[in-house]
Amino acid sequence: MSALPPTTPQQFFAELFGSRAAMKGEVIRRKVRDVERYIGRETLLAETRRRGYPVVENAGQFVIFCNNEPIRRLS
Repeated sequence: MSALPPTTPQQFFAELFGSRAAMKGEVIRRKVRDVERYIGRETLLAETRRRGYPVVENAGQFVIFCNNEPIRRLS
């Protein structure tokens, strides 16, 4: 993310999904605290559902899989 906080959900998503990792279909993560402060949990989840991206939450982080591949838990 940039040095300045996003002022709109559109700006937040442009920075988030415009990242190199997201554009390559990799994994990105954001602090739950930051998501809730800037756009809200439901706004994030609605957008990731719209894109078909799975999201998991662990240890205060949202982990977003920027692809539609299945997720397998191995242990």
